[in-house]
Amino acid sequence: MRAALTALLSLVATSALAQQPLDVPAKQLPVPNTVSPQVQKLIGAPLRNNWNIQPKTGEEWKVVADQGAEPTIKNLPKLLDDLKVKVEKQTIDGVRVFVVTPEKILPQNKNRVLIHMHGGCYVLNPREAGLPEAVMIAAFGGFKVMAVDYRMPPEAYFPAALDDGITVWKALLKQKVKPKNIGILGTSAGGALTLAMVLKAKELKLPMPGAISSGTPMSDVTKAGDTFQTNEMVDNVLVSRDGFCDAGTKVYANGRDFKDPLLSPVYGDMGGFPPTILTSGTRDLLLSNTVRVHRKLRQAGVIADLNVYEGQSHAHYLRDHTAPETKEVFTDMGKFFDRHLGK
Repeated sequence: MRAALTALLSLVATSALAQQPLDVPAKQLPVPNTVSPQVQKLIGAPLRNNWNIQPKTGEEWKVVADQGAEPTIKNLPKLLDDLKVKVEKQTIDGVRVFVVTPEKILPQNKNRVLIHMHGGCYVLNPREAGLPEAVMIAAFGGFKVMAVDYRMPPEAYFPAALDDGITVWKALLKQKVKPKNIGILGTSAGGALTLAMVLKAKELKLPMPGAISSGTPMSDVTKAGDTFQTNEMVDNVLVSRDGFCDAGTKVYANGRDFKDPLLSPVYGDMGGFPPTILTSGTRDLLLSNTVRVHRKLRQAGVIADLNVYEGQSHAHYLRDHTAPETKEVFTDMGKFFDRHLGK
């Protein structure tokens, strides 16, 4: 009896010890020389300006979003010219979209189309500011892309962005586009929306798309996940789990439980998901968010690729279209869609 009690006490003590936080000494992180000069420049940049702002209303966020959109919109003509892509505004069943078309749609993609959901913590990158990712996959992958300019606060709140994406999906189905010929992609909030759209489609009993791409998704906005701790103040884009992105999500969620799978898709049932490609970086605050989705998909028997890029913080692959790593990200993504979409 005494031996059993001793063993039990030892087990409890060991368990308590194992749960102690790890003290890590302060240190400087050098910029790795294992990446391109363009990515070295991104890694070596200071922390994002205003990373810790905390607007509390949709109206406050709109001011921030409009100001932040200006540089991207100003630089968009050069991006379109460099990558030989054109953009046309449309409205589909009341939803604003941009039709993004490369100079050359690859022959195998003639009957295929991608739906793009932009990132920005559900409150940023309005209008053309949400287009760079759609332009890059159009150019490097040779696809026609429908980029959804979904409603954001203060125009609308959860689940408006999701609803707008689903509306465009249904419209393509009504236009007789084969479900297997439709792909969905997005990064950050757009990556979470991509996953949430599939969860919602399952609920609505819509046919599944042929494949999806979810880049560094905000898949758990409860802030669970190891790299919310280990990469805090290392990721120079999101910077902190308690920074601007958390503040934006709170406004968009509008009181909804953060564990709702349509806000935190990692808590959803991923059985029956289409083949999925996930992208992150070693310094990404949301690396764990991405890894956990990958494990959840694999556990559900879903085909899922996980690409993690050296040294990159959150969505660095969207920040310089001349970087070889950016071309690699979107070329791999294009190849993945080509393997899994219908012909």
